Amino acid sequence: MIKTSIRNVSKRSVKSILSYYSVVNPISRVVVPNVTKLAATHNYSTTGTKIQPRLTSENYPSVKRDPRYKQLTNENIEYFKTILEPKCIIQDDLDAFNEDWMRKYKGQSKLVLKPTNTEQVSAILKYCNKQKLAVVPQGGNTGLVGGSVPVFDEIILSLSGMNKIRSFDKVSGIFKCDAGVILENADNFLAEHGYIFPLDLGAKGSCHVGGVVATNAGGLRLLRYGSLHGSVLGLEVVLPNGEVLNSLHSLRKDNTGYDLKQLFIGSEGTIGIVTGVSILCPPRPSAFNVAFLGVESYEAVQRVFIKAKKELGEILSAFEFMDLKSQQLTKAHIQQPAPLEEEHSFYILIETSGSSKEHDDAKLEQFLEKSFEDGIISDGVISQGETELHNLWAWREMIPESSQANGGVYKYDVSLPLKDLYSLVEATNERLTQAGLSSETDKSKPVISAVGYGHVGDGNLHLNVAVRQYTKEVEKCLEPFVYEFVSSKKGSISAEHGLGFQKKNYIGYTKNAQEIKMIKDLKHHYDESLILNPYKYI
Repeated sequence: MIKTSIRNVSKRSVKSILSYYSVVNPISRVVVPNVTKLAATHNYSTTGTKIQPRLTSENYPSVKRDPRYKQLTNENIEYFKTILEPKCIIQDDLDAFNEDWMRKYKGQSKLVLKPTNTEQVSAILKYCNKQKLAVVPQGGNTGLVGGSVPVFDEIILSLSGMNKIRSFDKVSGIFKCDAGVILENADNFLAEHGYIFPLDLGAKGSCHVGGVVATNAGGLRLLRYGSLHGSVLGLEVVLPNGEVLNSLHSLRKDNTGYDLKQLFIGSEGTIGIVTGVSILCPPRPSAFNVAFLGVESYEAVQRVFIKAKKELGEILSAFEFMDLKSQQLTKAHIQQPAPLEEEHSFYILIETSGSSKEHDDAKLEQFLEKSFEDGIISDGVISQGETELHNLWAWREMIPESSQANGGVYKYDVSLPLKDLYSLVEATNERLTQAGLSSETDKSKPVISAVGYGHVGDGNLHLNVAVRQYTKEVEKCLEPFVYEFVSSKKGSISAEHGLGFQKKNYIGYTKNAQEIKMIKDLKHHYDESLILNPYKYI
């Protein structure tokens, strides 16, 4: 068997065996649907069960509409017609705007406004602030905590019409664009000039540049390129009163006063709407490799990570881990053969990227040789060409969709010390089983299983609880248990998805009272009428 051969292989033949396995394994023929396109069209599953979402106000009756906000009138709509063209004012077929990607939250907005420039956003917010009309900013609507959809009848302000690239400096790598530019389009533009956007997400085909900044998304390559707090150089932001903060700088060093842009990175549209972004983009690597490995314990995952950092060094761009159940759900959903013939307790996806393929191949080959010889890797396959590279990545990127394909999914995005990262998944499965809520085979149980995967490089676990249906019983079993567990390990209840509606009541598990007070003070200072993205964040 291939697995046995790898374990007993000599140094000089590891590369040939891995390459051979990559060629003969069916992974090279897998054609996986693009998860981001599915997200964009709300075509959640071709084989699963679609949950019909209930109104958020029905699911959470304790949350009441704030009477300070006026209800939309024909007079308001007539005023918006003086700002926008008729095609940019939408009043019919609003489900795609009212519902989140997971179909867990659904608002009741009766109006979507789609401005095409900053001046229009400014005019809209100035009027809404004066009229006390609540507004929800919305980008690609790929968020996972209910932050980009209304709770009640808030006006939805979609940035999708602001989709122009403003400028690009080929010498410095500084890229400026509208907030509504789709992330994948931005990266494709940069690729033509030999650069890469310093952020990559599974939802890159539908999420917006402004949206990832507003939520401080982390993504798959934070290990290599760092967070947006470091790469974003400047922002253009419309404040709740309509004033425009033009801080769209192109300077890497500016030590004059407060770094105001940092207030808006991760603010989730609660103190201003991002309309323009200036970001530093690195040169695009010319050589990529992906290795997909099987290991038998989470301890082995950690050992491989330590080894990868030491031996792959500057070419290591991503290190993802996945548990067995996440891969079983993905295999059942996409109905394709798995990359490895036999099942393993955990899987690792390693990506390398650099400027010399020969150099990178040699480092990866040496790393794999030693790892197999040390017995910490049980099996593996490496990509042979761009198609296989994307196919291997798909087994990681398709997990979110596969987790909800049988009905729905409760998603928790947390930061934990690496030694404790997977223990949350184990504790969650144990709790659900003890509560009599979970079974992989008994379809009368609401929960299928909790699965874990994530970015080992930055201690980010994605805990997905795959369910057949959303129920209050399951939610009460999970919350605040998950947040209490994370707090007990000195972690964060939100690593990259934000707080939104789902986590606003649990911020105290990560932030102390003084921090929460300062956040609230900032909100009240910049948004005195509290019109921006109400009922969320804080």
